[in-house]
This record gives sequence, C-alpha cells and structure tokens, in this order.
Amino acid sequence: MLDESLLDAPEALAVADRRGLLRGVAEAGARVRTAVRHATEAGLTQLKPDGRPRAILIAGPGTAATCVADVLGTLAGAGCPVIRLAPTGVAPAAGALRWALPGWAGPLDLLLVATPDGTEPGLELLAEQAYRRGCTVVAVAPARTPLAEGVEGSHGLTVPMATSPYGEYEAPHDGERASESYEARRLDDEAAASLPATLWALLVPLLVLLDRTGLIAAPPETLEKIADRLDTIAERCGPVVATHGNPAKTLAAELADALPVIWTEGKLAGCVGRRFAATLAELAGHPSVAGELPEGLPAHGALLAGSLAPAADGDDFFRDRVEEPQHLRARVVLLRDRPVDAGGLSAAPAARELAHGHDVAISELEPEDGDDLETLAELIAVTDFAAVYLALAPRDGS
Repeated sequence: MLDESLLDAPEALAVADRRGLLRGVAEAGARVRTAVRHATEAGLTQLKPDGRPRAILIAGPGTAATCVADVLGTLAGAGCPVIRLAPTGVAPAAGALRWALPGWAGPLDLLLVATPDGTEPGLELLAEQAYRRGCTVVAVAPARTPLAEGVEGSHGLTVPMATSPYGEYEAPHDGERASESYEARRLDDEAAASLPATLWALLVPLLVLLDRTGLIAAPPETLEKIADRLDTIAERCGPVVATHGNPAKTLAAELADALPVIWTEGKLAGCVGRRFAATLAELAGHPSVAGELPEGLPAHGALLAGSLAPAADGDDFFRDRVEEPQHLRARVVLLRDRPVDAGGLSAAPAARELAHGHDVAISELEPEDGDDLETLAELIAVTDFAAVYLALAPRDGS
C-alpha cells in the first residue's frame, strides 16, 4: 500500500526527492519560455524555408526524445512523414549508442537531433553522415557540448537546450575545453535526462522550426499559452496542494497498487498514454500497459477478466486478508484529449462498460478547453506529476 500520508507532507516529499523530480516537473513552463528565447536567439524565427521537407528524421536518446518524435509525427499528420531513428548499441550509454540514416535520405530531407546530453559520438557521426548526404541538420542539445560544436562545424544549426533555472550545466572557464567542462559539471546520475521538463526543452525549439515550414502551427502566442497552462497545472498539482484537491496526487494514490491499463482516445491522448507508461517505468519503476481506443478493448480485455481482476480474489469474502501479500489489480486509466460532443463517436462508453463488467475501477482524465498543444501540455503535466508522486511516496512496510 502507498504511504498516502507522505503525499500530504511537502517537507517529507522534498527530503525524498533526491533527483529533483518535483522541481523538474514544476519548472516546465519556465523551460518553455527559455526554449522559445533560445530558438529566437538562434535565428529559427527568422528562417524562410523554400518549402516543406520530403521527410523529417529524428534522432536522440531516452524517453524525452522518443516522445518528441511521437508528438511531432502526430501533429504533422499526413503533411510530412516523421521517422524516429532508433539507436543501436551494446549498452544504453552515450558512448555506445549509434544511429544510421536510411539509404534514401538526401538533400530533400531534414534531420532533427534532440538530446539532453550532447556527448554521444554516435549522434556526431550521424550529423556528419547527414551533411555528406546533403540533409539539413538542426540539433537541440546543451550548449558547448561536443555534439553542438560538431553540428555547427558541419554547417548545421544548433539551438542550446533550455536548462533548469536552478542550473544543471555551468559554462566552461577560460582556457577550458568545452567537452571537458561539460563532463566535469553535468549531473552524476540520470536525473537531468529524466526530469519531466526535459521534454519541453527539446520539443519547443523544434515546434518553432516546423512552424516556420508551415507543417505545424506553433506561433509565439500558442507557445506562451502552453507555458501558462503548464504553470497552472504546477500550481494545481504541486506538493503543497492536498490529495483531495490535487488530480495528480489522487491519480498516484489510485494507481499505487494497480496495474494501470491506459486507454486513450484522440491522437494527442495517444502520445500522452505512451509517455505516461514510459515515465511510470522510468521514474517510478511501475508497470503498465497502454493502448488506443477502440483497439485497446480487445487487446487488453483479457487483463481485466484474468488474475488481475478484483473478482480473482476468490469467493470467501470473510477470509482474513491481513497476512495476505498485496497483488496488483488492473485499473483502467482513460485519457481523452477532447470532450465528446453530443452525438459524437466515442469508444469511452464501451470502455467503461467493459471495466465495470469486471468490477475494475476507472480513473479518467480530460483537459480543459484549449487548442491541441494546450491540451497536450495539460495531460502530460498531470501524468508527469502523478508519476513523480508514485516515485517519491514509499509503500507501507518498505
């Protein structure tokens, strides 16, 4: 069982938060504004592209870069294929990862590199390969890292990644090599890469770029709305807000002893569901499954009817459960990016009926009104906060 008393003890949460996760998710709005400023200073807002690229290729390590590719592909839709280049390697370490361009990539294509690290030799090699092929290369990476220097040396464009307002990276001193300074000063663990706000630091400059191509609508006023929405969610879901009035803490408490079966409806909700599942695993070590409606119903229906269902506890209602070990029980998490209009098509009623038919509880999350990027920001922020609370609050007896 989750120790819910800790959720309503901000001081205890601060002590438990050794990786700065709460700070990382709370500063997402500030990261958006800083990323917009960096994109402007790098000249992205002044670009006048001749047209849209034939294809967009995206490379980068970790959950944040994967979500960046997912979001951009969803927003671009049929306007342009967006392809994530998955890394290969013997270990998930900066020095071991390698990326490769597809054989058809050439001058008509755009390579986007997004990384919170910037020391990956494989990404440097990829940028060099793209330059030789004639691809346009744009990278978002920490300033003065080997990757940033390499992309600029290959006539590409680098946008400095918006770092934490509290400082994750210190610029090199006079006479000090940038790569050596970065290695000496970057965080000793995976905290910087796993901070929830890292997604926005990588995503926003690329939104600015693709807005200039006409592929995605992300004007300055929309990006400011994203930052404002993220600030609002940070206030609503922050550690000082009690569980009964805090949607993220409530969701964390509901999922503590459950296997989340994350069902999404809407193209943007699908991105959020996949990110939520990945973040639960990466930050909280919590298993889950995710799928889009209506296909999620037959794909996961057996989970609700099998040993994970509450009915699998057995027939003896009066038996002593005190000494029994806790078991995960399925719980449906229904994420939707838009309310259903009167008469609109939705698989949500069928999802509720299936869950209720097996006595499986449901948690539902639906954003307030707004454009696509605002609703995306709200859903990501609430689920990020929930994953962080699950990561910080220990289970009873642990």
